[in-house]
Amino acid sequence: MSTSAPARSHLHAAGTRFGGAAVRLGLPALVVGAGAGLAAVVFRWLIEHATWVFSGHADYSATSGHPANPWVPWLGAGFVVLAPAVGGLLYGPLIHRFAREARGHGVPEVMFAVDRNGGRIRGSVAVVKALASAICIGAGGSVGREGPIIQIGSALGSTIGRWMRMPEVRLKTLVACGAAGGISATFNAPVAGVFFALELLLRDFTPTSFGAVAIASVTAALVGRSVFGDSAFLHLPAIGGVTPPEYLLFALLGLVAGAVGIGFTRVLYLVEDACDLLWRASRGPEWLRPVVGGLLLGLLLLALPQMYGVGYPVLEHGVAGQYALGFLAVLVVGKVLATSLTLGIGGSGGVFAPSLFIGAMVGAAFGEAAAVVEPALHGQIGAFAVVGMGAVFAGSTRAPITAGIMLFELTGDYALVLPVVVAVVIATAVSKVLSRDTVYTLKLSRRGVDLTDSAVPVRRSSGATVGGAARPLGALVPLTATAAEALVAVETGGGAPVVVVDAEGRFAGVVSARSAGESVLTDVDFADRPVLDVASDVTAVHDDVELDGVVQDVIEASDTAGLPAVDGDGRPVGWLGRADALRALVPAA
Repeated sequence: MSTSAPARSHLHAAGTRFGGAAVRLGLPALVVGAGAGLAAVVFRWLIEHATWVFSGHADYSATSGHPANPWVPWLGAGFVVLAPAVGGLLYGPLIHRFAREARGHGVPEVMFAVDRNGGRIRGSVAVVKALASAICIGAGGSVGREGPIIQIGSALGSTIGRWMRMPEVRLKTLVACGAAGGISATFNAPVAGVFFALELLLRDFTPTSFGAVAIASVTAALVGRSVFGDSAFLHLPAIGGVTPPEYLLFALLGLVAGAVGIGFTRVLYLVEDACDLLWRASRGPEWLRPVVGGLLLGLLLLALPQMYGVGYPVLEHGVAGQYALGFLAVLVVGKVLATSLTLGIGGSGGVFAPSLFIGAMVGAAFGEAAAVVEPALHGQIGAFAVVGMGAVFAGSTRAPITAGIMLFELTGDYALVLPVVVAVVIATAVSKVLSRDTVYTLKLSRRGVDLTDSAVPVRRSSGATVGGAARPLGALVPLTATAAEALVAVETGGGAPVVVVDAEGRFAGVVSARSAGESVLTDVDFADRPVLDVASDVTAVHDDVELDGVVQDVIEASDTAGLPAVDGDGRPVGWLGRADALRALVPAA
């Protein structure tokens, strides 16, 4: 059957558009990948030298006992109490003055930029994040370097894309290219880098996006290998074959790991809340927070020096079965607390590596416990540890594809593919049951930014009006209020949107937790801005209009989850939320 001329013309035009987009993204993706690879090399160099400066050792977590810092031998082992505080004295003012979004673990800020800010990330973030995270980790901060390099690479991609005046869709793709390149060069895992960017950032598997991200990831991997070599990132022991009955144990490990991943997330933000509360009560300047908190972190490092820095040597020892069951449990609890405290006091670093560390210790402990029951399993402790790494990572991030591929690239052991898949899928399912958010999205959700919302189709009815379905309004905010006052009103109302009115009481705008939260993330001068600067882009609906005609608008109002109802004079008389509209429609459906 032949294709008609018009059909051939449409197919040719579509192919030309696709090919043109791929070509236009190919070269920028190559440049971003090379830049991300170089950034990963420089960033690792900064961490290594910062670690030497602050501890006097290549990796203090790999040392035995409590050795002194050769630069300050008179302090003995006690130097670890002061090291995080001194580091905080350097990176605290740096973050506070130049790029406050560089605080924390970085990935949520990239997700926000892709999903809500059109892929725009300030170029200065890359420099500040690199310096602050290197100092934080080198001074003992128990965080990872993967989160920072994701943010650094993403900022690079955004900067190059904006310099080339790329449209928003391609700019977002270049941000993902930078993130993929950072993961690829850091882990020597180019395929995992691709799927991390597609699964967590873009949530888009179109051929154009995949091609561009793959180019960047492979390029970054080549740059990384030219400097670090082609060996695996982690030196893990050889894993033997897996027998069919052991799959039940791996499934059980997936259940445990999924719960641990969510537990890690909860503790992380609980500690951050406690630190926020205590620091607000002290009324100290924000830049000083890492200094004071660093002393507390230093005491933890003095008790458990294995928590110093990223801790990959400790992870490798755990996978090799060199730790007893009780000490593995101590390492799990210690890492959760140390990472949470590092970020809670205002440190800069990722949660990617800590989740792998916790997973390895949980898996090794699970293997040790299983070996007590069945001694023949003692030789499989490494397998349980590796599977635990992927499962806890999947449980905390809910990125099962990335977890499975990354563990295969890290080990190169095909025998573990099926056990990893089994545990990762179960851990992801458990995570979804226990929590709506992940370790990345929870930071944004707490600021009113929901990356998971979507419009829900409903059946429409007739007869109901907006006024009849709307509920009474809460507090109103005057047009003369500041953005900070509006945010207080939102928080006082339990996160519900507040309506802004002018001097005559007529509708002027709506401020939601999301619109205010986005401004907090992106605007350092947020507090004193006019209230309408942080208002959501919504319009009011008249109370005498039939519900049929506006219900879809209510559902699609993602920022406010509803619309204000006004009378004939434009004065607010109620609030029409999604639940209100659905409740009014259900009886007639």
